[in-house]
Amino acid sequence: MLKAFGISDIGKKRKLNQDYVYVTKEPVGKLPNLFLVADGMGGHNAGDFASKITVETVLKEIAEDERSDKPEQILTKAIEAANEVVVKVASFATDLTGMGTTVVAATCMGSTLYVANVGDSRLYVSGREGLTQITTDHSLVEEMVRMGGIARDDARNHPDKNIITRAVGGKATVEVDCFTVELQDEDTILMCSDGLSNMLEDEEIQSILRGSEELEIKAQTLVDRANANGGKDNISVILVTR
Repeated sequence: MLKAFGISDIGKKRKLNQDYVYVTKEPVGKLPNLFLVADGMGGHNAGDFASKITVETVLKEIAEDERSDKPEQILTKAIEAANEVVVKVASFATDLTGMGTTVVAATCMGSTLYVANVGDSRLYVSGREGLTQITTDHSLVEEMVRMGGIARDDARNHPDKNIITRAVGGKATVEVDCFTVELQDEDTILMCSDGLSNMLEDEEIQSILRGSEELEIKAQTLVDRANANGGKDNISVILVTR
């Protein structure tokens, strides 16, 4: 039986929560369930607005999509549609110029997990093999790591770690990455904004996820630890088990 829980926290430093999470175990269009994390960016309330309308548009597009049959196609088309909406809305209001958001989306169909992402919000799978990051960050620092410019261990504290190279609303079109994962019975899915992943080491995350507590307690513990470690950004967490 699928279990899921989502939580979002403003953190210790921000005056506004620009993250937006959505969790449903019920069908949305042709998808049997849907989980979304969006981390907005932009001045004033622009980032908050971008993440909100992105999630709302993704939901609407998936619910109304009658042509696509593959989960990857459904998720990708919905995110592409959200990008068009964010770009269009931003062009109408000067105070929304330059707004954008990350998004990571997932759906479970039996033992198969389908994932789509843009930006640096992440999806991990925690299981017998440890904690595995499934998504790839679309960030300047991640590109530097891949090209050998900096070591992986130095990426977390790099001064440019918040510069992302791909976002919903960044350009007229957006490239969406898709992943397919075969889940084991004991696996836990973690989706999060960088307010969590920048504040906790993988070992600390895995230690919490391996506990016997309910998902709600684990999610709150992750948020509490991120805040205890500085809480420099908004913190959003979704946990899913089968």
